[in-house]
Amino acid sequence: MRAYERARGLGWFSIGLGLCEVFAGRKLARALGLEDRATLIRLYGLREIATGIAIFASGERALWLWARVAGDALDLVTLAAALNRTNPKRRNAVIAAGNVAAVTAFDVLTARHLPV
Repeated sequence: MRAYERARGLGWFSIGLGLCEVFAGRKLARALGLEDRATLIRLYGLREIATGIAIFASGERALWLWARVAGDALDLVTLAAALNRTNPKRRNAVIAAGNVAAVTAFDVLTARHLPV
C-alpha cells in the first residue's frame, strides 16, 4: 500500500515541478547557467505534468513511474551541460543534479513495488 501512496505523491510532485518549469523556465535556466535551454526546460515541464496526470489516470501503475525515471535521465543529461567549470552557476547545477538523482532513486524504489 505504501508504494501506491508514494506513487500518488510522485504524481503530485511531477505536476508541481512541471508547473514551475513551464511558468518559470527562463528563471530556472538562468539559475542553472543554462540560459540557452529555457525552451527545453519548459518542454520538460510539460512532460512532467503529463507524467503526473498519467500516474493518476493509470491507477499508479509502474509504467508511468518508469517514464519518470526516463525523464530524470533526460534532466541529468541536460544538467551535465551546466557542470563545466566555466559556468558561474555550476554550484546550483550540482545541487540540482543531486536532487534529481535522489528523486530518481525514489522513482525506481516506488516503480519496483508497483504492478506494470
